Amino acid sequence: MSWWGKIVGGGFGFLMGGPLGAVMGAAFGHQFDKGMKQDFDGLGYQAQERTQLAFFSAVFSVMGHVAKADGRVTPDEIEVARTMMQQMSLDEQQQKVAIELFNQGKQNDFDLDGVLHQFKQECRRHATLLQMFAEVLLHAAYADGLMHPKEKELLKHITLTLGFSSIKFKQLDDMVRAQRSFHQGSSGQGYQQAPTRDMLKDAYAMLNVSESSTDAEVKKSYRRLMNQHHPDKLVSKGMPEEMVKMATEKTQEIKAAYELIKKSRK
Repeated sequence: MSWWGKIVGGGFGFLMGGPLGAVMGAAFGHQFDKGMKQDFDGLGYQAQERTQLAFFSAVFSVMGHVAKADGRVTPDEIEVARTMMQQMSLDEQQQKVAIELFNQGKQNDFDLDGVLHQFKQECRRHATLLQMFAEVLLHAAYADGLMHPKEKELLKHITLTLGFSSIKFKQLDDMVRAQRSFHQGSSGQGYQQAPTRDMLKDAYAMLNVSESSTDAEVKKSYRRLMNQHHPDKLVSKGMPEEMVKMATEKTQEIKAAYELIKKSRK
């Protein structure tokens, strides 16, 4: 049974303590707040399932908080959350919880740092899992076409809190912007067409290399990114199974960028 199935079928109360527990309790509803002991592992849950629950809860609540950073939540930002739910093939009940988590993050008393610190602990410091979390938030921030300075400041704070450096934040930001541009540039013409100059520039940025990089350096970066975003590996570390499609699309675009670079160098 999946992590969600165990939640719905378990009939137990407050899943875990701390800020994440508070967010979960509010989002899942009173039926999950029966005053039971905050002993998740004692209920027979595996660490992976606990991390999947933490990831699901943190990503939608923090996404709501980031969307509110510039003072208002735009329709595009709401649409990104709904698109993610569709990509994850969430059922009606899961969507309801995800929306409530998003709304929890928009509240003025949302404990962002508390949630982030606990989420980092629940992820057992798996850097690839934390990076995927940061990338999802960056994509959400660019939902309306640009990132507001307050959103950027907040996202930088989030990545620093998760243990990434300022340099790493810039790298992730550049990669996400390049991926979005690359995806838009390839829409309608397919990846097999001769790349435009802008698409090739985005492809290099996606792989975190430059035109002056050697073939060996490009290949090394490509392999590292494919390994970091491998769906099965991410799920084994605690990414919800429902996000496999998103991770798969990410690897497909990384591969497409690499193929374009190889083609341009022949």
